[in-house]
Amino acid sequence: MSVSTELLAILACPSADHAPLRLETNPAADDVEELVCTVCQTRYPVRDGIPVLLTDDATAGPNGIGVPVTPPAGA
Repeated sequence: MSVSTELLAILACPSADHAPLRLETNPAADDVEELVCTVCQTRYPVRDGIPVLLTDDATAGPNGIGVPVTPPAGA
């Protein structure tokens, strides 16, 4: 069961940035669905079609939860 497009349109990262989320499948984790913050790249699990937007269950982005990922210089 996947997250509906209507729900995905209103969900946001629970960190202070409140950025939109995108749905991805994680091939490293048996193709499970995850919601990924478009700013900090924190990954939130989707269990049985239900987004789990708890920071305790999240996988922090490269700079931490809520810390923006900036593109490399010259990109």
